[in-house]
Amino acid sequence: MRKNILLVAITALAITAFFAVPNALRAQSAIALTGTVTSAAEGPMEGVLVSAKQSGSTVTVTVVSDQQGRYRFPASKLQPGQYALAVRAVGYELESPKSVTVSPGATAADLKLAKVTDISGQLSDAEWLASMPGTDAQKKQFLDCAGCHSIQRAVMSRYTADELVPVLIRMRSAYVNNSTPLFPQRRAKATPPSPEQVRGFAEYIASINLSQGPWKYPLKTFPRPKGQATHVVITEYDLPRRAIEPHDVTVDKAGMVWFSDFGEQVLGMLDPKTAKVTEYQVPTIKQGAPNGMLDLEWDKNGNIWLANMFQGGIQQFNPQTKQFKTWALPAPWQGDESQQTFLTPPGPDGKMWVKDNGTQHIFKFDPVAGTWQPYGPAKDSTHQFDTYQIWADSHNNVYAADFTGCCGGNIAKWDTNTGALTIYPTPTQVSRPRRGRLDAQERLWFAEYAANRVAMLDPKTGKITEWEMATPWTSPYDVVTDKSGVLWTGSMWTDRITRLDPKTGKMIEYLLPRETNIRRVFVDNSTTPVTFWVGNNHQAKVTKLEPLD
Repeated sequence: MRKNILLVAITALAITAFFAVPNALRAQSAIALTGTVTSAAEGPMEGVLVSAKQSGSTVTVTVVSDQQGRYRFPASKLQPGQYALAVRAVGYELESPKSVTVSPGATAADLKLAKVTDISGQLSDAEWLASMPGTDAQKKQFLDCAGCHSIQRAVMSRYTADELVPVLIRMRSAYVNNSTPLFPQRRAKATPPSPEQVRGFAEYIASINLSQGPWKYPLKTFPRPKGQATHVVITEYDLPRRAIEPHDVTVDKAGMVWFSDFGEQVLGMLDPKTAKVTEYQVPTIKQGAPNGMLDLEWDKNGNIWLANMFQGGIQQFNPQTKQFKTWALPAPWQGDESQQTFLTPPGPDGKMWVKDNGTQHIFKFDPVAGTWQPYGPAKDSTHQFDTYQIWADSHNNVYAADFTGCCGGNIAKWDTNTGALTIYPTPTQVSRPRRGRLDAQERLWFAEYAANRVAMLDPKTGKITEWEMATPWTSPYDVVTDKSGVLWTGSMWTDRITRLDPKTGKMIEYLLPRETNIRRVFVDNSTTPVTFWVGNNHQAKVTKLEPLD
């Protein structure tokens, strides 16, 4: 009798435990590879990212160890075969095993980590900023460097201030913002700053790099993920060439992943089921000008629109016919500095908005008539705005983010009928709003790159509400809401994806497996939970993040 009672109690406990697990976790309960992550220093380790890449594959799958140090790869993510293993846990490296053979059924492999003597190669850019001495104003000078490379190149250099002055002049004038160290592109016309303009930054870099010997400041690290931040599966897809820069990544209704290449005249499509990448050659508009595209947008007919940067125009691609249409910015606005960075798809009146970074005009463009009507540049009593992304509402009024380096902290809005300009200052000064999206209620959600915040403008009230990021120097680039109203943003500095409930303020930060230069963020609402996508702009990868709850 006692045995029966005990058996019933155990069965009930097992059933209760099963239903306490989130649906997504139960759906992936079949395990291909599992084990415990331990080190001599800590014993079982929570928050260690464990990555597995099958021999000959272009796909890397990553999971995160839980509070007991246990990691689990769902059987749906790993097929039987030979896998190379890697970990991300600052201060540690994988001691053994370095590879594993996954057999049908659950394969067990306990991982041992060893302490490293030098963590400098493992720090994220945000951890470097948190470590180095100096004021926020001094450190924020690095914010525009991350577009092309990590700041490891600065802190690990041995240049003196005098040697850095010509380097900074060259960096700020000779190369376009589509450049990387692997694939630099020169400007057609350079306007270099004076030595005096870069001297202060050169002296600051020389004070925190290796020019005077080893770093004289302790290297600080952020905590590893824990709790719900470990409930995730991350999949990375290698692109065919290291020079590919997947700037804007989106998913179509058929589940195909499309990306604009920031450094080449290429529109890419990734099939996540097969990892096959198809590339479409984008027409050249201006021979000899730097290549690459930034903004990628879809219109209501399923066409893709591309802002073609220094090529001086915009492109439309029909995925059905595989044909491009091209419109060049006309004279008198076309020139060496022309740079079409952002656009909006045709609105209810058939008109589009196109941003030109060269003149800071925002053009109302009629793709049928081929006419371009300039608006702006926007300005207030203190400065002319260097605007970043633009957005159009359902009436085709256009909004623009004031990203001016010295003092940007506004959202500008033009009335499509009257041309009247309204300016909404952000609560935090010099917030440098960057990218975001309008939601179904036509509220504008945007990232404040210099304020370490995301924000929302309610045009009905004119009020802007801000939410500060949990980790210093997150400096979010973009933000989007999912079907539940939850915010998703990413950082090119912390290598973390932030999930924020604006109603409660709860934040979850998912650490990515490697340094990830994050630009546009995208949420696929067709799955439950939603699926997050982003490009790794400097490592030629597309990253999918699947939260399990």
